[in-house]
Amino acid sequence: MTTLYGIPNCDTVKKARAWLTEHGVTHRFHDFKKQGVPETELDRWLAEAGWEKLVNRKGTAWRGLDEAPRAAVADNASARTLLLQHASVIKRPVVEWADGSITVGFDATDWQQRS
Repeated sequence: MTTLYGIPNCDTVKKARAWLTEHGVTHRFHDFKKQGVPETELDRWLAEAGWEKLVNRKGTAWRGLDEAPRAAVADNASARTLLLQHASVIKRPVVEWADGSITVGFDATDWQQRS
């Protein structure tokens, strides 16, 4: 089963969910706001994708943080701490595909090759 992680009111997550449905990809949605950030999965995402890809440094949530927590993010461990406290800073969506691979963000071309 494919799992899409994100926040329901995020436009990119909305597009991603619609794309999965339109392409017949059976999936479930994990809402960071209601269900939190799953620590075991976060550790795997950091190991596979790296903090640089997982931390959305272009988003409003990142810009809304004070300078100290932003400056403290320098590796997977420091990013993990921040992402557990501020789920909105995670680049969305994170998708765990049925084959076990993960993607960060929405890329219809890449996703087409997966479905």
